[in-house]
Amino acid sequence: MSRTPADREGTDARDDRADSDARGVSDARDDPADSNARDAPAPYRQARWTDDGRNEPLLCEKSSASVEVETSLPSELTRETLDLPDLREPEVARHYTRLSQMNYGIESGPFPLGSCTMKYNPKFTEDAAADPNAAVHPLRADEDLQGPLGLLCDLQEMLASIGGMDAVTLQPPAGAAGEFTGILVAKAYHEANDDERSEVIVPASAHGTNFASAAMAGYDVVELPSGDDGRVDLDALEAAVSEETALLMLTNPNTLGTFERDIETIAETVHDAGGLLYYDGANLNALLGQARPGDMGFDVMHFNLHKTFATPHGGGGPGAGPVGVTGELAEFLPNPHVRERADGTYERYEPEQSIGGVHEFSGNWLVLVKAYAYILRHGDEGLANVSETAVLNANYLASQIDFEIPYEPFHHEFVASADADAADVAKRMLDYGVHPPTTKWPEIVPEALMTEPTETETKARLDDLAAAFNAVAAEDESTLAAAPNATAARRIDQATAARDPTLSWHGL
Repeated sequence: MSRTPADREGTDARDDRADSDARGVSDARDDPADSNARDAPAPYRQARWTDDGRNEPLLCEKSSASVEVETSLPSELTRETLDLPDLREPEVARHYTRLSQMNYGIESGPFPLGSCTMKYNPKFTEDAAADPNAAVHPLRADEDLQGPLGLLCDLQEMLASIGGMDAVTLQPPAGAAGEFTGILVAKAYHEANDDERSEVIVPASAHGTNFASAAMAGYDVVELPSGDDGRVDLDALEAAVSEETALLMLTNPNTLGTFERDIETIAETVHDAGGLLYYDGANLNALLGQARPGDMGFDVMHFNLHKTFATPHGGGGPGAGPVGVTGELAEFLPNPHVRERADGTYERYEPEQSIGGVHEFSGNWLVLVKAYAYILRHGDEGLANVSETAVLNANYLASQIDFEIPYEPFHHEFVASADADAADVAKRMLDYGVHPPTTKWPEIVPEALMTEPTETETKARLDDLAAAFNAVAAEDESTLAAAPNATAARRIDQATAARDPTLSWHGL
């Protein structure tokens, strides 16, 4: 194999001169496959700053001092003293630098999590959000917020145009919140028409949040099986729809990256039954400038600004999940909504049949500023190029890896099938300095490796990813089961971490 990952972000993967006990670099010779992987990419070595198997100590564990607490709060709510870190500035700076070296993020390298769409976040959007003029208090009167309100109004119109919708709310703070908001808007629409409906249809391969959002809104969930081609089974859909159908939740392209070619028939089937069609915006990255959900027959949709428009994503937020709707649903959007007055000024108002507020003020303001800057910088032609490059990158990467890809043709992402345990494959890929794809989902693909490189990766970086994929594909199961070996945190117990997390440093 000729490809080898290059540019190892802060550590030369070919340098074997480091002592095996050198602090800050784990020894590549600990790698069980190192001796027989001469044709594979050189092992990646992540910083590890302790020799006793623990991570970098917390600041208070390094040095702390007891400080007396003076407060007017009731004594039963306070402590007499508080232990706080007591360190010089260089030690604090080194602490956080070490933590960053023990971590992996989108600025470290590729992050090809299928469907999660982990793009690189360009710094010009951070500059826009850091502009002093963006530091405005939301409780100021509308007359004192004309700049921010004008930006929000423009962003509403931009997103409506991109999605083929008539109106957009910017309130929801994340994709799942957008789903919930969109379903509540649809529910309010049905109720206003004296049309009580009890069911939401969700494809079996849909995001788990689709099922949860529908259930939280009080609906019974009807699971729709996939056809042999991975798309919506039209016969199954025909059998599922009824006078109880409030919504069909769908994303297009779907979770396999394949386009729902029968989308007009799907929309007609749902509408004929009196239901609405909901677009999950997770895969809008594939459609920018090429097609619009509204033109396909969707009535309501959410946008993931942190996916499609490269605002920060992950770690619990902040995010933004604006919701777009067709005209007949506009009066049910959350309040406050923003609009332009006849005299060219802007105001916040409450739509006539609003479902109420779903987030404080007008959403995550600075995230919205970043998305606004991203859209303006790209323009129509640039956004179209984003989707074209995303599709090109996914198809190029897929052509270079030694894994079966059961469902084709695909667009911005693909789902490969591993011969071994997909979780083991993912953990082993960490040893080659790349983040693995999404694993074990969708379940329609055995040992799924759901991969989305996005448009932000170069051909050289895609070659790195392919080299890592292929190196792991050639390794035996015992090697995979022992991975990762070159990361700061080794093989962890994910089930225990999820079910019984340590939420305070006191429990360490």
